[in-house]
Amino acid sequence: MIYTVTVNPSLDYIIDVDSFKTGTINRTKAEKLIAGGKGINVSIVLHNLGIETRALGFAAGFTGNEIERRLNDHGVQTGFIHVNSGFSRINAKMRSIESDSVVEETEINGQGPLLTKEDLNHLYEKLEELKEGDTLVLAGSIPSTLPLENPQSLYSDIMAKLSGKGVRFVVDATRDLLKKSLAYKPFLVKPNNHELGEIFGVELKTREEVVPYAQKFREMGAQNVLVSMAGEGAVLAAADGKIYKGEAPKCTLVNSVGAGDSMVAGFIAGYQKSGDYKEAFKMGLCTGSASACSEHLADKEQVQKLLENYTGLQE
Repeated sequence: MIYTVTVNPSLDYIIDVDSFKTGTINRTKAEKLIAGGKGINVSIVLHNLGIETRALGFAAGFTGNEIERRLNDHGVQTGFIHVNSGFSRINAKMRSIESDSVVEETEINGQGPLLTKEDLNHLYEKLEELKEGDTLVLAGSIPSTLPLENPQSLYSDIMAKLSGKGVRFVVDATRDLLKKSLAYKPFLVKPNNHELGEIFGVELKTREEVVPYAQKFREMGAQNVLVSMAGEGAVLAAADGKIYKGEAPKCTLVNSVGAGDSMVAGFIAGYQKSGDYKEAFKMGLCTGSASACSEHLADKEQVQKLLENYTGLQE
């Protein structure tokens, strides 16, 4: 079973506005409401690809109930801890449209509910259910409302509690939250090129520039380092010591929300199917692009179509 943890899930309100202008009234051209959060996105895409998954995290208020309802209606198993304070956040994501093309995306993200130590202990109890062979995906940022002296230690704390149980860890996070996880040798980490560059104090624009820093991350403990680069594709420093570079599959960008999470899901699904890092990388690239070039998160048919035509992989 593949479990995901989204500490601060959301309802994402996504709107399209023609030629957005500040300081005046703008009217939406299109709008939709979806369950959001990095771990949730991973679970949805895994389910779309036919992989069994369960989404864990915290839910509060009417928005928390709606997030869980939407996931269950989609067919994704859930195990949220319901908290008593506040409500799960609403994130507004606006796309400015000109000549039927997205020219700019703007996000306003909510805070989320106040969490207690008891809430956190309930999460730890649920995670005790994991057993050897399971995969745990820890994805997204940690809210300031978390009752920890150092919230950036949450993922490493979870990994420490599960250490020795044979659980495979996947981490998609930034800064200290990601760096602290490396001590537990996660199976996969997925920073993007900007996040990786920020950690090392450099600017990384090309796949060639990313390679040595992805290798450094492997030396620091990660087994596989998958670096997403939006339209530039991605780089994989694999556990077998090989470096793979891939162009982004050709398609028209529609919605970048969830593309990196979809890449994580695709890699996991590809590795589970083939046991091969190269094939997993290819699947990750095509799954990420399938989401980026669609109004919804990637499904099996879209991914398969991109895989059949993809020739942009280099070793």
